[in-house]
Amino acid sequence: MRQVLALSAPIGLAFIPLGMALGFVVVHAGLDWWWAPTFAAVIYAGSLEFLMVPLVAAAAPVATVALTTLVVNARHVFYALSFPLHRVRGIGGKLYSTYTLSDEAYAVGVSPEAQHWGSRSILLMQLCFQLLWVTGATLGGLVGEALPIERLKGLDFALTALFIVLAIDAYRQRPDRVTALSAAGCAILAWVLVPGQLLVCAFAAFTAVLLLRKRRGA
Repeated sequence: MRQVLALSAPIGLAFIPLGMALGFVVVHAGLDWWWAPTFAAVIYAGSLEFLMVPLVAAAAPVATVALTTLVVNARHVFYALSFPLHRVRGIGGKLYSTYTLSDEAYAVGVSPEAQHWGSRSILLMQLCFQLLWVTGATLGGLVGEALPIERLKGLDFALTALFIVLAIDAYRQRPDRVTALSAAGCAILAWVLVPGQLLVCAFAAFTAVLLLRKRRGA
């Protein structure tokens, strides 16, 4: 348990300010504070939650919400290919692990230090992440309700900042310039050619590059 907490804590603690940013954004959009913990507990998909705020505030059509969810969370299809779900025991455990498969949980779950983790360790890590996320969102919603935050700018960049930290940490653990440059190249190419579908297209292109490298034995 100590090793799980030691490995998860640096990322997990970042969920508090990140969740608070979500709470601030929720209140700033004119929604009640309790929407923040509701998003955090039910949706539990950081980037999607930030996108859901304006959609809910504008009462967007269900079709728009569904399409947005599909586009943003399509990356989890690729995560499932290498996340150690086979080590999680029981149907309930597998369902919960699948439900709480976040970017951060994936980064920790596939790290070299977690290769020997069993079912309990994996589920504990994911549970801690979710609890910290809900706690941060609740605090942000309450604080945002009590304090004037209209002048705060750039709160939604908190999620991007966390992704940058995860990428840097992953590179330090497994320094691979070809992979890093390929990922950056795919992202830039998708941003230039299909900015509206950047995430899905970048992941698809990067996956194709990885498969091509594996085929060539690079």
